[in-house]
Amino acid sequence: MPTPTISFAKDDPIEMLFERGVTDGLPAVPPTRERVDLMLAAVPRRRRDELIGTLGPQMGRVTVEKIAINAVMAGCKPEYFPVVLAGVEALCDPAFCAHGLSITLMSGAPLAIINGPARNQIGLNSGHNALGHGFRANATIGRALRLVTMNIGGARPHGLTKATLGHPGQYSFLVAENEEVSPWEPLHVERGFKKEDSVITLFGGTGFFQIVDFASNTAERLVSTIGGTMASINNFREYPLMSDTVLVLSPEHARTIARDGWSRRDVRSYLYETVVRQQPAQAILGPPRGRAANWTTSNGAVRKFRSPDALIIVVAGGTAGRLSAVIPGWVGEELAGSTPVSKVIRFE
Repeated sequence: MPTPTISFAKDDPIEMLFERGVTDGLPAVPPTRERVDLMLAAVPRRRRDELIGTLGPQMGRVTVEKIAINAVMAGCKPEYFPVVLAGVEALCDPAFCAHGLSITLMSGAPLAIINGPARNQIGLNSGHNALGHGFRANATIGRALRLVTMNIGGARPHGLTKATLGHPGQYSFLVAENEEVSPWEPLHVERGFKKEDSVITLFGGTGFFQIVDFASNTAERLVSTIGGTMASINNFREYPLMSDTVLVLSPEHARTIARDGWSRRDVRSYLYETVVRQQPAQAILGPPRGRAANWTTSNGAVRKFRSPDALIIVVAGGTAGRLSAVIPGWVGEELAGSTPVSKVIRFE
């Protein structure tokens, strides 16, 4: 017997959003006037028609009201809206290159890194499952940035977005730093902000690689393991990628490193000096291309990173577990790509 066809009512608001192509493939909250106004009430000093910027690839005009509409559809609470707004300000910054990240064949997505009092104020998870599911603030803030990119920037799959594979972070990609258990100053302080500031940093990231090391009990051994994973992330003729890279250290790994007196700077410097590739026969890969040729060592090896500052280190995750993660950044032709951008989150 044929399977019976079951149809939703034509005026079902959730189905209407699907029909209009304004969702990310998951059901969205209907952006009623009441819901949008409640979202806007969280930033009373911002006009609904205030222009934040333009967003590629279609260079859509980004206003506060349009951002609020997408935040509602993503499932955000009004108290999350200042975080979303700051995140979109970062998206619109030319240095971030949202246009390139949206149309690249690589699988790139904006990774939002949250620091400061906002984490606890709106209930972001920075502990166990920090890069995973199960927490509304984490999931919906990241999703709101994706919907803004789609619906205002025009970055729709099978349209202008043509990532060969894509990755799940294109639904939502967010991590809050677990500052309370980190042995170092928070990331946003390292980037020049005050400790009492709440800050969102956007990073153009690809898929992440987990690093499992339950054995290393010294900083050098552990960071060497991490460097080995970084070195294995290789692309034909394009090593080094010269992109920025995020290292998410679990609290246990961070404690092991800090116990030997190593700072974040020490970790970055060690990785910069040691993560290299000895050039194989030129007939196989050929010499490094373009600017990559400038990052060779005295013995002819090619560095992975253009400088220690190309590494962003975040401490996040549960207090139990000696696992960390590497998130490579996106680069385009001739090493042009996305630069991490940080914006202050302003609660009113």
